[in-house]
Amino acid sequence: MSNIFATLRTTGDILKVYERCLQVTQNNITNASTPGYARREITTIALPFGAEPGSVGGARAGPVTSARSAFAERVVRRQTELLGRSKAEAELLAGIEAAFPINGDAGVAGALNRLLQSFSSWSLTPNDPNARQAVLDEAQGLAHAFADTAAQLSEAARLAEVQLRDTVREINELAGVLRDANEEIRSGARTDAGVDARIHATLEALSELVDFTAVQQQDGTYMVLAGGMAPLVIGDRQYEITMSFGHPEDPAYPEGPLSVRLLDSGGADITARITGGKLAGALDVRNNVLAGLIGDGSQPGDLNRLAVAVAERVNGLLLSGWTADGFPPGEDLFHYDAYNHTAAARHFALNPAFTPDMLAAIDPGPPYVSNGIALKLAGLAVPQDPVDTVDGVGFIAFYAGMAGRVGRQSAEAQQTSMLQAEAVAQARGMRSEASGVSLDQEAVLLMAYQRAYQAAANMIAVLNEMTGIAVNLLR
Repeated sequence: MSNIFATLRTTGDILKVYERCLQVTQNNITNASTPGYARREITTIALPFGAEPGSVGGARAGPVTSARSAFAERVVRRQTELLGRSKAEAELLAGIEAAFPINGDAGVAGALNRLLQSFSSWSLTPNDPNARQAVLDEAQGLAHAFADTAAQLSEAARLAEVQLRDTVREINELAGVLRDANEEIRSGARTDAGVDARIHATLEALSELVDFTAVQQQDGTYMVLAGGMAPLVIGDRQYEITMSFGHPEDPAYPEGPLSVRLLDSGGADITARITGGKLAGALDVRNNVLAGLIGDGSQPGDLNRLAVAVAERVNGLLLSGWTADGFPPGEDLFHYDAYNHTAAARHFALNPAFTPDMLAAIDPGPPYVSNGIALKLAGLAVPQDPVDTVDGVGFIAFYAGMAGRVGRQSAEAQQTSMLQAEAVAQARGMRSEASGVSLDQEAVLLMAYQRAYQAAANMIAVLNEMTGIAVNLLR
C-alpha cells in the first residue's frame, strides 16, 4: 500500500514538472516576436531509483535558463553600429553631393567655364560692348553659383547638426530605459525574461546610434559607457551626454564655423572617443567633410579657397591692365569677405560699381598688347603659370577634384551601407539560430509535454483506481 502512495506522490510531482515545462514552452511561443527575447529552456532532473526505502525515482524541474548567446549579441551590436554610421554618412553626403551637380553646365563649374569662354570671346573683340557686357553677365553668374553652393553646404551643415541633436536625445532616452531596467533588477527582477528582453532590445537600438561598452555587474545590472569611456548608465543612475560648439585652442580662423563637440555629464570633451553609430557618422560629415569644404576654426575650406583664388587672380589681372582710355579700371571686378576667408564663397559678389567700359583688355607690357589682359584671363582655362592655380592645378580642375572627392565619399558610404545591411541580417540570423525561438521546435515540444502530462494524469487515475480497490479489499 505504501508503494502505491509513494508512486502516486511521485507521479503528482512529475505532473508539476510537465506543467512547468508547458509554461516555459508556451511563454517562448507567445514571445517569439518580442524584440530582444531569447529562448528560455528548462532542465529536468531525474531522481534516484532503487530498492532502498525512499528511492522511488521520478523527476523534478531544474532552473529555467536563457539560451542567449553573449557572443552573438556582441556580433549583432557591432554590425548594427557599423550600419548606423554608414547610413548617417550616406544620408548626409547625398545632400552635400547635390551641391556639386554632375551636369558640367550647372553650378560653379558651369559658371566658371562660361566666364572663361566670355574672356576668350572678349579677347577677339576687346572693344565690343556686347562682349564686355557678356563678361559682366557671366561674372555675375559665377558670383551666384559660389553663393548658392555655399548656401547649400551651410544647409547641409545645419541638417547634420539637427541629426546630431536628435541622436544625442535618442541616446539619452535609451539610457533612461536601461536605468529603469536596472532599477527593476535591483528590486528582484534579475531573472525576469521581460526585463532581460527589454535590456537587450535597448542595447541593440543603442548600438545603431553610438559605439559603447556594456558590462553586466555582479548584481545583474548593466554599466554602459559611450565610446568605452563616457558613462551613460551605472546601476540606477543615468549620465546624459550633451552637444555643444567650439573652436580648437588658438584657432587660425576664429570667425570660421564652429565645430560640434560632444560632452559627457561632467563637461569633458568626448568627441574623439566616439567612433561608431549614427553619432560618429554625422560627426565625421559635419566636422571633417563639410569643414574641408566651407571651413572651420583651423581651415578656410576648399570652396572658399577657390573663391579667393579666382577673385584675386581675375581682379589682379584686370587691375594690371589698361582700359581703352589708357587707365587701369581702379575697381575690383569681384568682392568677397577679405577678413574672413571662411565666408569668401558665401559673400562672393560682383562689384556693383564695375561697368563694362572698366574692363581693361590692354596689357601695357612691355611689350604692349591691345588684348593681352583678355588673353591672360582666357588662359586661366589651361593655366601655364603657377599663380593661375590652386595647389598646382587650374581652377576648373581644382573644383572637379573637390566635387569628385565628395562624389566618391557619397558612393562609398552608399555601398558600405548596403553591405552593412546584409551583414546585420546575417548576424541576426546567426543569433536567431543560437538563441531565437523556433515555432516548429516549440510546437513539437508542446505536443510532447502535453502527451507526457496526459500520460502522467492517466497514471494517477490508474493509481487512484488501484488505491480504491485495495481499500475495498481491506474492508
